[in-house]
Amino acid sequence: MLALLLDWGIAMLISFFFFKSDPTANLVIFAATQMLFVGITGHSIGHRVFSMQVQGLDGSAVKPLTGIIRTVLLCLLVPVLFSDSDQRGYHDRFGKTVLVRI
Repeated sequence: MLALLLDWGIAMLISFFFFKSDPTANLVIFAATQMLFVGITGHSIGHRVFSMQVQGLDGSAVKPLTGIIRTVLLCLLVPVLFSDSDQRGYHDRFGKTVLVRI
């Protein structure tokens, strides 16, 4: 949760300086950074700070398309509020990913 709050805070800070804190800009910046960082490196800035990484269920690297799918579901917020029996949010379940400590 702290990683998510850090990522959102960074998006809000960028939005404050460049877009006068426009709520739509907040969401677009957050989504863009999530898609870019998670889709390419497997972790966002918040994940990196808290030593976490998004991986495939088999431990493989996340593909860019998976990062996009995961981010779209994350931005809908509903998948984050609910989790399965393994404590994975639905954004991870649908993306066939897991968040692990590194």
